[in-house]
Amino acid sequence: MKVIVSKTPQELGAAAARHIAAKLREAIAARGEARLALSTGMSQFETIAALIQEDVDWGKVTMFHLDEYVNLPESHPASFRGYLKERFTSKVPLKQVYFVDGEGDLAATLEALNAAIAQAPIDVGVIGIGENAHIAFNDPPADFDRQDAYYVATLDERCRNQQVGEGWFATFGDVPEQAITMSVAQILRSRTIISAVPHAVKAEAVRATLESPEITPLVPATKLREHADWTLYLDEASAALLTKAH
Repeated sequence: MKVIVSKTPQELGAAAARHIAAKLREAIAARGEARLALSTGMSQFETIAALIQEDVDWGKVTMFHLDEYVNLPESHPASFRGYLKERFTSKVPLKQVYFVDGEGDLAATLEALNAAIAQAPIDVGVIGIGENAHIAFNDPPADFDRQDAYYVATLDERCRNQQVGEGWFATFGDVPEQAITMSVAQILRSRTIISAVPHAVKAEAVRATLESPEITPLVPATKLREHADWTLYLDEASAALLTKAH
């Protein structure tokens, strides 16, 4: 585990993007291609904006989408498919993209996603941390033992409130109760995990992630501490509640 603190979200995003790009280039050099899992949300704005400026042979990169709400159309402002198409996949010429579609036949969607991601390891998992310390939509208490790559999760109250607080939905009742998400076990199968976690609203979750005395499903992001190659990028605001150096 490595923790890097930048002054601003913009500096954080630039640093995280350089790291992501370097790891993608390493994978392409070693295997002729790279596989990327990409988070969404407000906390990823700066990292994604910086990443599309990096020197990567995007035509050799396959991207996997991390999660999506059930029964939310892509035209909705909160759709993560729409988010990624607007900010990333329309900007770089990727080899292939696997979006999570929360509409239609969910069983068929899950089967196809699980088969596709099982073909080879993810080289770089860009994994954010939520205000409730979730990773993807694995809300507390997270199921650390679940082995399938994608599944339908029920969202907790704090997670749904975060979506309202970030402006994606007008009211709590508008936030879907379920989402298709990548599992904790699949996230941990990534060769490298890079977490970009700026902003003061994440400070409590960051402290819990790094300073909880044990790895616990009640703080899902603590599981990242077990990964052999995890780097956490913070800004001064998100690091503000840490009580010791990490």
